[in-house]
Amino acid sequence: MQYINIEMGTTKTDHFTDEQNEIAILLKALAHPARVAIIDYLLKVDTCICGDIVNELPLAQPTVSQHLKELKNAGLIKGNIEGNAICYCIDEKAFQKIQHYCTGISKGLNKKNNRCC
Repeated sequence: MQYINIEMGTTKTDHFTDEQNEIAILLKALAHPARVAIIDYLLKVDTCICGDIVNELPLAQPTVSQHLKELKNAGLIKGNIEGNAICYCIDEKAFQKIQHYCTGISKGLNKKNNRCC
């Protein structure tokens, strides 16, 4: 007997809440040391262009551009065109969402008192 998937056309992410999917996208974008380094640099300088990051990190310009694209697509950074360059900065709203999520985890752990293991 063959079973037919009634939910054809759905993806695995459809089975999770919008918030769960959004947090996963944000954290996935941060799950690379080069992207963490870019975020650290943007926090230090507030705004910059790609060339500034290339000068700061041991990565080629195309590699930095690809990481910036991933961070921007996830909504972690914003980019504004200034002349011939794009000026990047942190998107505070995205990090507030991550902070809210991590605070919820921390509160849950405090309530749990590590009774599991």
